[in-house]
Amino acid sequence: MSSTNPAYSEGAVGTPPLAMKLEVVVIPVSDIERAKRFYAGLGWRLDADFAVGDTFRVVQFTPPGSPSSVHFGTGVTSAIPGSAQGLFLVVSDIEAARTELINHGADVGEIFHRAGPGLPVVNGRDPERRSYFSYAAFSDPEGNSWLLQEVIARLPGRVDPNETTFSSSTELATALRRASEAHGEHEKRTAGQRDENWPDWYAEYMVAEYAGKPLPL
Repeated sequence: MSSTNPAYSEGAVGTPPLAMKLEVVVIPVSDIERAKRFYAGLGWRLDADFAVGDTFRVVQFTPPGSPSSVHFGTGVTSAIPGSAQGLFLVVSDIEAARTELINHGADVGEIFHRAGPGLPVVNGRDPERRSYFSYAAFSDPEGNSWLLQEVIARLPGRVDPNETTFSSSTELATALRRASEAHGEHEKRTAGQRDENWPDWYAEYMVAEYAGKPLPL
């Protein structure tokens, strides 16, 4: 039976889909210079700022460690300024990320969590430090809203299991600390014997955690 999706055919069964990486999200603003100062102040990388006459101008910023960027400017969207809502920024340590944004001039709300999807908001970080459960919100001067979400380990199938990446030295150091703590428990179970192959254990743990796979015992 042939697929109803025109992008695939019987001859392509088992063929990996062509990579399509999200590159840019457009956010609508009314004051380009004000928005530019705000995002530059957050420490986001300015990639482009060019204009064509008086009817087109595009400014591109990229958050630290992000593969995707944001565009704003003149002639790039017909959306109402400030109407972009709930744009997610994934972080590995929500308290550190919130503090850093505040230090860079953002008015970030208090951290909150939900016990599950659709459940009421509860003040404070998720007490179990579960991925996807803890949040904090802020907006740019136009009213476009951003949501920090703490993700330490991805759910299975959410990332390429053959590719493990860390967006910063801080994120890598945090992952190493978690692996160190887990390895300490591992050595307790081996009667306190030193694990001479600890680098291999660390590597296996970190790759499995990132991909959402079962962790080594």
